[in-house]
Amino acid sequence: MQMTLTCVKIDNENVLINLMEKYEYEFSQYHHWDVREDGLYGCYFEEEYRKGIGKYAAFLIEVDSKLAGFIMIGDGISGDKKTDYQVNELFVMHKYRRLGIGKKALFEILDTYKGTWQVLYHPNNIASACFWERTADEHSGGKCELIKSHPHDDYSFYDGTQGNVIYF
Repeated sequence: MQMTLTCVKIDNENVLINLMEKYEYEFSQYHHWDVREDGLYGCYFEEEYRKGIGKYAAFLIEVDSKLAGFIMIGDGISGDKKTDYQVNELFVMHKYRRLGIGKKALFEILDTYKGTWQVLYHPNNIASACFWERTADEHSGGKCELIKSHPHDDYSFYDGTQGNVIYF
């Protein structure tokens, strides 16, 4: 399987938005949002990503030239520790999960954008928690820090759950 990352720009942002709708549907088990009257959540491509403001970038993940997901990064500004970057979103479609695609995409990003990283994840998303804890530990050589129920990072706009943060 050949995995590639393609930077999202204005000319292919609709592809990302369509994939984000699938991501929001999956995440709705935590945030309990309803779709709009048109049947969509109403995802949009934020200006920071569109223009590459700061350290914001979004990438489509493809496997053998087929869409498989996306990864979005930004400035590491959440939590109580400043890092160079933050993984804002990572989504791999079910067909491509448990094949190492998410890890491969993440490691390519981490190796391209050198520096310190953080990720916030919902603790009730068990599969996500396992993925983030395992991959952060592996990529950092065991030099990552996990803060569970981080007091400054919560999903108050979703369900009020305090998020877990990993620094690496």
